[in-house]
Amino acid sequence: MATTGKVIKCKAAVAWEPNKPLVMEEIEVAPPEANEVRIKIVATGICHTDLYHLYEGMDEGGFPAVLGHEGAGIVESVGPGVTEFQPGDKVIPLIIPQCRECRFCKNPNTNQCEKGWDGGDDVKVFDSRLTCRGKKVLQFMGTSTFSEYTVVNQMAVAKIDPAAPLDKVCLLGCGISTGYGAAVNTAKVEPGSTCAVFGLGAVGLAAVMGCQAAGAKMIIAVDINPEKAEKAKVFGATDFVNPKDHSKPISQVLSEMTDGGVDFSLECVGNVGVMRSALESCVRGWGVSVLVGWTDLYDVATRPLQLIAGRTWKGSLFGGFKSKDGVPQMVKGYLDKKVKVDEFITHNMTLDQVNDAIELMKQGKCIRSVLSVSPQ
Repeated sequence: MATTGKVIKCKAAVAWEPNKPLVMEEIEVAPPEANEVRIKIVATGICHTDLYHLYEGMDEGGFPAVLGHEGAGIVESVGPGVTEFQPGDKVIPLIIPQCRECRFCKNPNTNQCEKGWDGGDDVKVFDSRLTCRGKKVLQFMGTSTFSEYTVVNQMAVAKIDPAAPLDKVCLLGCGISTGYGAAVNTAKVEPGSTCAVFGLGAVGLAAVMGCQAAGAKMIIAVDINPEKAEKAKVFGATDFVNPKDHSKPISQVLSEMTDGGVDFSLECVGNVGVMRSALESCVRGWGVSVLVGWTDLYDVATRPLQLIAGRTWKGSLFGGFKSKDGVPQMVKGYLDKKVKVDEFITHNMTLDQVNDAIELMKQGKCIRSVLSVSPQ
């Protein structure tokens, strides 16, 4: 390509400081260095984790940055040592790398990688090949998809089926895979079981879909927004419960519905109070509750007896998928019509409208907005 080995000037939405709208800027994207891939981003979703960094994380050192981590694009050029990718490949940048060499990658019980960011650390920004107005701009989650071009380490890129529509499968880079995998890989939902999913954003709805795919007979969708009830049914929910409709604790409501509690519960909000409710909604003896929603602001607590009685409390990062392996599998599932994606998309917008899309998410008026970033 004519741009190979050269700095590319392109548009990006830059977060200069917390709690402020993103600013459309011209940035410079340097060529990829050893083991790196430069990607033309075609489409990106907006995830609550982007909003968390901008409005809640309060990490003063995390700016300026280019946010966005739910993208899909086309390889523009590769750096020295890259053999897995060629210009023209359709790819999804990954928020968790898979080096395939470290003790975590070699262990079948985790999808984390020693080369990735520490899940316990709120700083999810990295050095980058991006600059704007002469200043280095940090890379969010190692991907920065709110930009026409980005540079990503080859360990954090998945090659996908060339037939996949990028303006759809971009959502498999985070939210859908996170929720679906939490049910299938982490909770290991069983056929004929009862499940409860707390929070019906994209991640929660994907968890509902995962519960259905695993063969659950009863899937209770829990949300304080009554408008989510119909949407949850599209993904397989059998029941809907709004905690605001009940005077008793939601755990008690679910216990009465299921003869003592659900077999599996998934918390997809990122609220420590809801995490406790989700655990306490599980049946004693064998109930499994999975934390899927992200927060690093508060401690989570419960009475020890809840666990002594036989419940299991566990967490799920990116749905337990080993990223390079799992994302292409999810893309195949979509192409085979086994995984829903289109049904999550409520708004299609352009990168220039990123602040409008953020506002829609803040107000709970969308499930996923997909931004068109570059023409294919």
